[in-house]
Amino acid sequence: MSIRQWPFWAMLRKEFIQMRRDRLTLGMMVGIPAIQLALFGFAIQTEVRHLPTLVLDDARTRESRELVSTLVNSTYFDVVEQVRSREEIADRIGRGEAAAAVIIPATFSRDLKRRRGAEAQVIVDAADPLSSQAAMQGAALVGLRFRPGAVNATAATPVEVRVRPWYNPMLSSSTYIVPGIIGVLLSMTMIIINAMAVVRERERGTLEQLIVTPINRTSLMLGKIIPFLLVGYVQMSVVILLGRLLFDIPIRGDLTTLYLLAFPFIVASLGLGLFFSTLVKTQAQAMQAGFLFILPNILLSGFMFPRAAMPHLAQWIGLALPLTFFLEVLRGVLLRGIGASALVPEFAALCGFAVVIVAMSVRRFHKTLE
Repeated sequence: MSIRQWPFWAMLRKEFIQMRRDRLTLGMMVGIPAIQLALFGFAIQTEVRHLPTLVLDDARTRESRELVSTLVNSTYFDVVEQVRSREEIADRIGRGEAAAAVIIPATFSRDLKRRRGAEAQVIVDAADPLSSQAAMQGAALVGLRFRPGAVNATAATPVEVRVRPWYNPMLSSSTYIVPGIIGVLLSMTMIIINAMAVVRERERGTLEQLIVTPINRTSLMLGKIIPFLLVGYVQMSVVILLGRLLFDIPIRGDLTTLYLLAFPFIVASLGLGLFFSTLVKTQAQAMQAGFLFILPNILLSGFMFPRAAMPHLAQWIGLALPLTFFLEVLRGVLLRGIGASALVPEFAALCGFAVVIVAMSVRRFHKTLE
């Protein structure tokens, strides 16, 4: 081995030693690919089954009950409740409590027996194209295969199941994705940029200089959070405006309601950024920690893939993410046009996240400054 090669080996040894000492970065380098593999392999599925379904059976006959049973046996639909009116269907689907509804007219059995070609209607929430396509496919298959016991199986005319998509009749993916981008952008910018901003000031020593000034720590934290809070609202406005102009995204609800309900989500995201800034020492680590959280936040919240298709464990994990509830708020207000009263559970959950996360961040932030 020549003498010229020694500096290279010395540098290589030094880098491995430094990598071993930076355990957080090393753990993220190994952990992030493992988490990606687990999420994509087990949690992410595009085949939607077991959609919560309402039933409005005006016929109330053996044939109508057989049709409902056939729908359930197809595994595309799970009947959650029998309703009494179309107004109740609109209210329940609008609130997100059901994804589909089956309406069987009073003349269903009579038309079957007279071989006039009986009809039934399936209403689907088309705000999620993947879920609605699965429901439409299942309804069409049921209509072709349905043969009531009272009718000759070889001579019977298939029942025509008419599918009516609500909220997104053209099944446009942009209508579903663009509102969710608001939540994703807020998560990314509020968490990563806020964490990096605090760590950058710590690296430069300006954070310690602020501490010795007459400004108390509460004012210091508010000063860090409020500007990003305003930035978050500006981002929301820009995405909503461009989504309307470029993709013709509907705005069926009240934007004032949306901005009000977005407040706890933005605060919770800023609290997470502040919390991550207390766990890391460098800006690179802050960015890695942010992406480590944002990855499951995007994949398990229902932004890209329907939560109804995920395993139960992944759905439970998704309930621990603020973005899951904020996406319901975004799509509920923009696409379904529902008001604040229908989104009280989501708003309460976001407020709970904000209080807990900010409290943890404040406690951890004070501890790191002592």
